[in-house]
Amino acid sequence: MKGCQTKLHRPVDQRIDGPPGRRSRTAMATLSLAALVVGLLLAPMAMAEGLVLEGATVHSLVAEPSVASVLIVDGIIQAVGSDLEIGSDVQRLEVSGLHVYPGFFDAFSQLGLVEISAVKATVDTSEMGRFNPHLKAITAVHPASEVIPVTRANGISQALTAPSTADDGILAGQAAVLHLAGWTVEEMAVEPSVAMVIEWPAIQTRSFDFATFTVRETPFNEAKKTAEEAQAELREWMDAARHYAKGRQAGSQRVERDLRLEAMSQILDGKLPVIIRASAKRDIEAAIAFAEEQGLRMILAGGQDAWKVKELLAEKQIPVILGLVQSLPKEEDDPYDQPYSLPGELHRAGVKIAFGSSAGGGFGPGGPHIARTLPFEVAAGISYGLPAEAALDALTRNPAEMLGLGDRLGTIEPGKIANLMVTDGDPLEVTTQVMHMVIKGQQVTTDNKHQRQYERYRARP
Repeated sequence: MKGCQTKLHRPVDQRIDGPPGRRSRTAMATLSLAALVVGLLLAPMAMAEGLVLEGATVHSLVAEPSVASVLIVDGIIQAVGSDLEIGSDVQRLEVSGLHVYPGFFDAFSQLGLVEISAVKATVDTSEMGRFNPHLKAITAVHPASEVIPVTRANGISQALTAPSTADDGILAGQAAVLHLAGWTVEEMAVEPSVAMVIEWPAIQTRSFDFATFTVRETPFNEAKKTAEEAQAELREWMDAARHYAKGRQAGSQRVERDLRLEAMSQILDGKLPVIIRASAKRDIEAAIAFAEEQGLRMILAGGQDAWKVKELLAEKQIPVILGLVQSLPKEEDDPYDQPYSLPGELHRAGVKIAFGSSAGGGFGPGGPHIARTLPFEVAAGISYGLPAEAALDALTRNPAEMLGLGDRLGTIEPGKIANLMVTDGDPLEVTTQVMHMVIKGQQVTTDNKHQRQYERYRARP
């Protein structure tokens, strides 16, 4: 072993000494490695500098659909038109007869945070403690998750990944917006911190006890008292954050750094919007009053009873991230088709809407595993009064605008990030196939575990 160490540490010039044609294998390996490194360094210089999608019908969502080309350079849309000047170094993708749409946006998900719901070690959605404003969901995202390519294959190119609360938690932490492609979270990040997530302390008279698998009933007065105490505690945190911010700005040496209060100051000065999850009418009204009282930029998530307060939401200009449309009514006295008609009702009332796979509702596994069907959930609302154009907006430009990303995502126009999908038809139809996905101006594969398993068992003898 000692001799081996001496050989490995011998200077490089000694290893390659000798007559031409008689150099050692080590020397040849060194030269090959050097050539490989040089090749890798020069490769980007030889690669095409851009990408152009040619011949498809472009649905830009800012103009009428038309047959055009989309020129992309360095991940950004440079031009959209039918008579573009294309350089010889641009990669061309012929998509005649197909359709180009902005990539869909899952406005409230847990993509990258959950792999197998039943395996605790693969679930990283929440932390202990009721107040965790300093925690960021992006730090727990697993870029190699198999759920991400399955979702991407159905046209979803970006998603808000949100933390949740454990037990009786209130302040979950900071949500991130991610491209659904990339080797690392740094490559995937559109915005590592885009909104603060609050689970509104609701009045809960019924809860499910997983220890006994029974429904536990709580008297209304007791449930109301518990909720009001939690809401009061949330106000105390807001007051503490204000005092902390003033002390830090004044340069007081007596104020020690507190990461939780520091994070909360971002929502008090309007840097970050607050996504408040609330469902019942009384809870939505209380959350709206709280946000107005505290001067917060509020986005409502969930909102199954939002139809009961749609005029208030429109008046206060509070956007809503709805959950899965194909659900049962929330209350036994609600109309049977209420979850289906809710998007259309809010749209007609002038409320800006988006949709999130983890915002509530639906059947089956829920959470990130249902994100791939989000376009079809939205499509279910079209038959119940939601215009098709509004449905597309709710999956593209609306969530981008809600989160302050409207200048970067949501439509096909110059200056925006090239997150696009190429389809053979209407992307809200189940029979439509996504033929190509482009994320950050790069073609990404639509291969995924579901497809591989289908092909494997289809070929079974």
